[in-house]
Amino acid sequence: MTKIPDEAKASSRGPSNAWIKFLRSYGPTPNNTTLFDEYVTGALGKAKVAPITLVSPELGKIKARLASAARGSILIAGTAGDGKTYHCRSLWTELGGSPQAWAEPTAVKEVALNDGRVATFIKDFSELTPEQSDAALALLEESVLGTEDAKFLVVAANHGQILERLRDLGIRQGRAHPLRKPIQDAFLQAGVAPDRLAIFDLSRATHRETLGEVLSAVANHPDWGNCGGCSRQEGGAVCPIYENRNRLLGANDQGRFSKRLGDVVEVARLNGWHLPVRDMLALASNMVLGHPDAKEGLMTCSDVPKIQEAKLVEHASLYDNAFGANLPLRRAMSRPVFRALAAFGIGSETTNAADGLMVYGADDPQLTATFDRLMRSDPVYGATPGYLASLDSYLEGEESARLDFGAAEFLARLQTQRRRFFFTVPDGEPGYGHWPMTSFKFAGDYLSMVDALAAGVAVTDGVRARLVKGLNRVMTGLLIENDDKLFVASSGGFSQSRVSVLCDTEAPAKRQGGRGMRIRLDPLTARPTIDVALTQGEVHPASFVLTPVRAHETAPDKAAWGCAVWTLRTPSVRTIRCP
Repeated sequence: MTKIPDEAKASSRGPSNAWIKFLRSYGPTPNNTTLFDEYVTGALGKAKVAPITLVSPELGKIKARLASAARGSILIAGTAGDGKTYHCRSLWTELGGSPQAWAEPTAVKEVALNDGRVATFIKDFSELTPEQSDAALALLEESVLGTEDAKFLVVAANHGQILERLRDLGIRQGRAHPLRKPIQDAFLQAGVAPDRLAIFDLSRATHRETLGEVLSAVANHPDWGNCGGCSRQEGGAVCPIYENRNRLLGANDQGRFSKRLGDVVEVARLNGWHLPVRDMLALASNMVLGHPDAKEGLMTCSDVPKIQEAKLVEHASLYDNAFGANLPLRRAMSRPVFRALAAFGIGSETTNAADGLMVYGADDPQLTATFDRLMRSDPVYGATPGYLASLDSYLEGEESARLDFGAAEFLARLQTQRRRFFFTVPDGEPGYGHWPMTSFKFAGDYLSMVDALAAGVAVTDGVRARLVKGLNRVMTGLLIENDDKLFVASSGGFSQSRVSVLCDTEAPAKRQGGRGMRIRLDPLTARPTIDVALTQGEVHPASFVLTPVRAHETAPDKAAWGCAVWTLRTPSVRTIRCP
């Protein structure tokens, strides 16, 4: 890739330079301490910019709990990066605590409430001495299970951290600590917390909502207003930073980019990926500021003139940045958010129609109109002069150039265009779609099924038929076409054969008279679950959670489905081994 020439000098600092540097500190750099709430106050003081404010639904619930004057303590739980310290700090400020007192290195902080109670704050158990830890847990127990009403605890802790502290304290006291099991059950959604203990588990936050909140907070930050008179946008010049910010706002696609990125993040959540707020902030910063030729892969205002002069604006594509393509592979894959998004194969996966349009559309009379509408209409990141020159060299250049540098350069650009195509192709575009450009080609149907089940609407017959046909092929190892019945088959012995030709029993594709297949939404996981009852009145039907991975692998065009095992509780059939 072409490097920015050293002789290209930056002009004076941009009007939003302080804000851009502050936003850059949230990005995936080796020293991104701003991603840790403990350092935010100091960073804001140095940058002298407004903070990135996130209105978390959980924060509102915590404040409502305090406003109700309910007695007892508050536990803010979650994994690393979920925003536990942020919620603690916001609550501290809400109760009248000063930012200066919060920034002090004391591990235990107290603030007096208007109703006479005293709130004791602990933002990190690891900062406490053993004596302080025992005193805090004693206050927690007394305020929840005892009669302590004058004081209560507000504590932020990882799931394992609080449980381990309670276990150790119980062992030293020669008892099973009475709070450990109720808190553990609440974490596992297997029980409810005691009445006087309010548990707010941030790890259960919906990823789609979290991402939307983060993108809105970054794109609508008030300091963007300083960019209006910036010289870097004069004379039709494109500032890649401001361009990416506008695309986050949906300036040219009615919010299509953020909607589809939210869909991808939601599918990742349903596949078991937990992406904390810290990762969402890093993703947003990287999408706006990413450029492979900038220092550490993230631009500042001083980089923009050099990028413009070198005609490298197109390499700042937020469609690439969303997958960490601007970063070294090792650094990108060290972040859970980029590992989760990489699983979708966006950029590597494609369709013949999409690649045909991108490669031949500029010259094919039958595709020219579509090419102009879907590719050439985006002069910044679409069919740019650089892309068209690379395409021409690939198609018309000398054989040696195509086989060596020319092919590699164009294929890299083609991968970039596939990513852009995923986010920009309109819904319902004839012959093209965005989910077929991923590893999860049925993710759209999956999300529609989740929405239908959540709304209490029946799953469409087409989706049900596809699931039944896929399951039948998985369980029998045969390319059968039946979609009205679910077959339970075996090989007739213990040969471990992948093909099962003997039908032991069958069940209707829809639950009838207590028999057959039912698709429901699991209240604990919020994922679709398939229940199969082979006999009427069966108390324990066979069930399995339909994750996006399983839904994709159960598609009719799949030949096998790993080595998963279903247990069907009937007298005649105990297990079905997938081929």
